Amino acid sequence: MDISYTAPIQPLNQRARIEPATLEDLPQLVDLTIELFNIEADFVPDRERQERGLQAILEQPSRGRIFVVRTDYEIIGMVNVLFTISTAMGGFVILMEDVIVHPDFRRQGYGTRLVEYVVDFAKRKDFKRITLLTDKISAESQRFFQKLNFHHSHMIPMRLTISE
Repeated sequence: MDISYTAPIQPLNQRARIEPATLEDLPQLVDLTIELFNIEADFVPDRERQERGLQAILEQPSRGRIFVVRTDYEIIGMVNVLFTISTAMGGFVILMEDVIVHPDFRRQGYGTRLVEYVVDFAKRKDFKRITLLTDKISAESQRFFQKLNFHHSHMIPMRLTISE
């Protein structure tokens, strides 16, 4: 599967556009994930861990991509997509994580456009499914994804933490 992606940059308005993140964006991406993990019940923010994880994605495009909403001055939102293979689907699938828009820019359509960008990327690259986890206690987050045609699965997530 060819996972290179050269879609045109998606203009959102005069100030913002969606495009792939680069290693130079790492400090701002870490800040956004810290913001996200401060509001999620299952995670504890850890700048060093978040930096290692984000860097691993950015350095190995075969693992996934990070897409950002960028103004001329800063990154105001991000999403990361990780690639894997589903035997159930018979092909490549995406695990979508870390969908976050900076609090000052929420409810302006940036999150919706980020998710739509990922869906377009998945369709163009023939991915079979996008899976995401959203915080169980956040009805607002669940409504956001349902509005974008994501639905609850009969599967439930379970975790085994191997290493802290």
